[in-house]
Amino acid sequence: MSREQQDALSRTALGVFRLNGQFLAVSEKLAEPAGLTAAWWQVLGAVLPEPLPVAGIARAMGITRQSVQRIADLLVREGLAAYEPNPAHRRAKLLTPTEAGRAAIARIDPGHAELAAALVRELGGQAAFDETVRVLDRLSAALEAVDAGHR
Repeated sequence: MSREQQDALSRTALGVFRLNGQFLAVSEKLAEPAGLTAAWWQVLGAVLPEPLPVAGIARAMGITRQSVQRIADLLVREGLAAYEPNPAHRRAKLLTPTEAGRAAIARIDPGHAELAAALVRELGGQAAFDETVRVLDRLSAALEAVDAGHR
């Protein structure tokens, strides 16, 4: 690996870490009026399209199953989500949002839409935003492939 490649990797990692912090901070601000945290929002958002087992949520989010389990249990205790039987696996129940959970997520939507519009303007249009998403997806897939090759 050349020094230039190492520097690019370091700059990329630092940029992604900074972005992660920025996304967490703005997500906390957006989620607070709905009575959620960024982590609660993230887990609820993962199960909006369909119920998922905790392990599936963790894989999709790239975090540990234990972290998701802790948040899922809190969401269930708060009445924002519920566990339901999983026909594919008796012990791995599915997490699903309740009506209260869906309502909380809906309260975030206006601020989320405002942020998306502001980012589109700042990036110079929807095409630029879409390209940003594609580059981040490519980077994630490449890192996953490289990591899988080192196992």
